Amino acid sequence: MLRRILALVKKEFIHLRNDWWMPAFMLFGGALELLAVGWATSRPMTNLPLMVWDQDKSAASRAIVVSLENTGTFTLEDQVSDMDTIEYALDRGKITAAIIIPPDYSEEMASHNGSPSLAVILNGAESIPAREALRAIEGVTRSIGEKIVIERLGLDPDTFAGFDFSLRVWFNEALSEALYSTPAELGLMLEFTVLLFAALSFSRERELGTLEQLLVMPFSSLEIMIGKAIPVIIVGFLDFVLMLGMIHFAFDVPVRGSLTLLMILAFGYLFVELGKGMVISVISKTQHQAFLIVMLIGMSDFMFTGYAAPVEGMPQAIQFIANAVPAYHWLAIVRGILLKGSGLDVLWPNVLALGIIGIVIGTFSWRFVRRNLD
Repeated sequence: MLRRILALVKKEFIHLRNDWWMPAFMLFGGALELLAVGWATSRPMTNLPLMVWDQDKSAASRAIVVSLENTGTFTLEDQVSDMDTIEYALDRGKITAAIIIPPDYSEEMASHNGSPSLAVILNGAESIPAREALRAIEGVTRSIGEKIVIERLGLDPDTFAGFDFSLRVWFNEALSEALYSTPAELGLMLEFTVLLFAALSFSRERELGTLEQLLVMPFSSLEIMIGKAIPVIIVGFLDFVLMLGMIHFAFDVPVRGSLTLLMILAFGYLFVELGKGMVISVISKTQHQAFLIVMLIGMSDFMFTGYAAPVEGMPQAIQFIANAVPAYHWLAIVRGILLKGSGLDVLWPNVLALGIIGIVIGTFSWRFVRRNLD
């Protein structure tokens, strides 16, 4: 039996050598996407184009423009003299924000009873840059507002102290987006890699017309399944190690927990996704169909992982469904070990849930694939 399985494994690697693009895509496609995502999210959002219509043209109005530039968030695109220019730039997406300073701005600032104000227009079609621009503008105006209050109350700025809080960030001290996005991308890329590789195993044989030849050879259905599964596990695990090393050395994502535990759980997760991929492979008539089904399932899982939006903020029904998605528990495990240094004493609910889901998927996959092969 072992000799026949090894022969099937050798046959699969010969296929991979002939179709070299597939293992190359599996190994380096996810790694390149990780590089792109990590590079994009590790950089602060700066140089957002800003347009100003200064109707006051005073020292006070120039001061607020300089304060906005000093945040590092904005680059002053232009100072205009009419609303039509601002509308033109917004319609064509040339600016993220526009500030309109009214003609009485400096007078209101200087008056003891004045109410200085600004008009802010944001390009909401690009919500993420607009949100960052809003955050910067709120910070500047809040600082100016506090200064006005202190001056009008006649207080000493050095002795004045308002309500404040003490901040301490755990696990991601710099609140780096890369430390959140790259481990999540690592987990999702591993799912796509294993699903796609496994889904193409039998569908490739069927499309090439060699599946019937394989079934009439002296191999049992169990031996065929094992022979198909071993290359998927090997390539998937190598891909995981490659991507883990990349996010650690390229983006300084820490490994605070047990690396051994992470490797063991990754190995187990590979078997869970392998079972799903085998089922897809058996029901698919062509490799193209298998690829489309993998994309459908992968994107469905993506919605329940909390990568795009926190699962805790979703309706209860969606949260219940998310607990049946292996990737949801896998991402919790990856983030827990890498960022928090968590062990089994903390992660055991996710590990247990992943194990139960794996047993259900594996049992169904084994019976379904074996019945179809027989």
